[in-house]
Amino acid sequence: MTHNGRFKVPAIIDNKDVYFDASFPVQSPASGIHLHDSTSASVADALTAVESAQKAFHSWKNSKPVARRDIFLKAAQIVEKRGDELGKYMMDETAAPEFWGSGFNVPLAVDMLKDVAGRIPSVQGTIPVPGAEGKSAMIWKEPYGVILGIAPWNAPYILGFRAVVFAIAAGNTVILKSSENSPRTFWAIGDCFREAGLPDGVLNVIAHKPSDAPAVTKALIEDPRVKKINFTGSTQVGKIIAELAGRNLKPVLLELGGKAPAIIWEDADLQSAAQACAMGAYLFAGQICMSTERIIVHKNIAEAFEREFIAAAKAGWSDVQVLINEAGVKKNKLLIKDAVSKGASILHGEVEAFEDTNTKMKPVGIKGVREGMDLYKTESFGPTVSFIVVDTEEEALRIANDTEYGLSAAVFTEDLRRGLRFAKEIESGAVHINGMSVHDESGLPHGGVKQSGYGRFGSVGMEEWVRTKTVTYKD
Repeated sequence: MTHNGRFKVPAIIDNKDVYFDASFPVQSPASGIHLHDSTSASVADALTAVESAQKAFHSWKNSKPVARRDIFLKAAQIVEKRGDELGKYMMDETAAPEFWGSGFNVPLAVDMLKDVAGRIPSVQGTIPVPGAEGKSAMIWKEPYGVILGIAPWNAPYILGFRAVVFAIAAGNTVILKSSENSPRTFWAIGDCFREAGLPDGVLNVIAHKPSDAPAVTKALIEDPRVKKINFTGSTQVGKIIAELAGRNLKPVLLELGGKAPAIIWEDADLQSAAQACAMGAYLFAGQICMSTERIIVHKNIAEAFEREFIAAAKAGWSDVQVLINEAGVKKNKLLIKDAVSKGASILHGEVEAFEDTNTKMKPVGIKGVREGMDLYKTESFGPTVSFIVVDTEEEALRIANDTEYGLSAAVFTEDLRRGLRFAKEIESGAVHINGMSVHDESGLPHGGVKQSGYGRFGSVGMEEWVRTKTVTYKD
């Protein structure tokens, strides 16, 4: 639909494009131009989506696994066929480079749909043997009902599909609450499922203007028809979601912020480690919860590794990068200036480089970061990475764990025993030996510890979206 000559992104309710009374503008982070408008859900509009999902639940939970599987496989084909279109939506709304959009997010979404399709028949109950004579029992696994999925803008196809596919596959119905930064990208998720034949109401997609977020989110979580929530985003907002869910005694899956360390030991392949760390730190301007934020390097190879890192950064990650908004640039520059004022120094990049918009900055590497600097503890969520030199494994582990976060980590060493020793002691949901900290695939569990959240997406994700029911009977 166009309004005043501009395209307006609809919501999807009951598989129909729906336009509410209010709307909000969506701008390009790269240029600041007005891309389009999006229809904006009020509390009443959001509850209409809940009603739709509740109506659809009974028939969907009783659908056969093979029928769900076929819809998922068809959806995978559609996403793949529409890859260029979907990639353009994401690149326009988030300023993602082509590699991160149509080259990475879209193909991973296709893989996820195929993987989950194959897992659908795997949800099984059990038949235990009770203690009493003449009695039998069964343990059923049943879907919860209506699920609220809230996903962010930074990897919208990976995280948006992930917010809904496991729950839908297990027999739940879902309301996907999209980021206000990328509503057309999230609309495309619902549209692909609609094209694949997903029944009316099984997936409803809504967006709202930022000022309505507290009221709409609170209403959705408090509605008794919503049985479980998943949220991917900042730790600050995750705490609010968890508190609302806790007050309403509802389970919630949270995947939140990170401050991922990468330990570079003296026997590491320095060139390979440098390339992985540069990519892990600067991919999509560091706006990934698993981005490498701290490089902890053994003193014996610190200078050699710094040279390799600078070469790797200049070869592939020295260009100006676009952040989602001006606030992200300001935050990173303040963190860097604070560190430099307290004794750190710039290893790579230019902090004060002039850019044509306030949403752009060059990648920066900063060495000599230590406790007492804001950058030591604070997640930058931008193209800034710290270098910290250590002498012992104990020191490396102390610094790696000296954070409130625990989502992902990396270790680079040619000694697998040492790598596994580090992995055992690092407080994190994942540790990648000789691989970058940015790693997520549907075949592996994914989630954090500490302030990075709880619960798991990925290979155990089907179990997150079913609950057991014990049934006993006389023989």
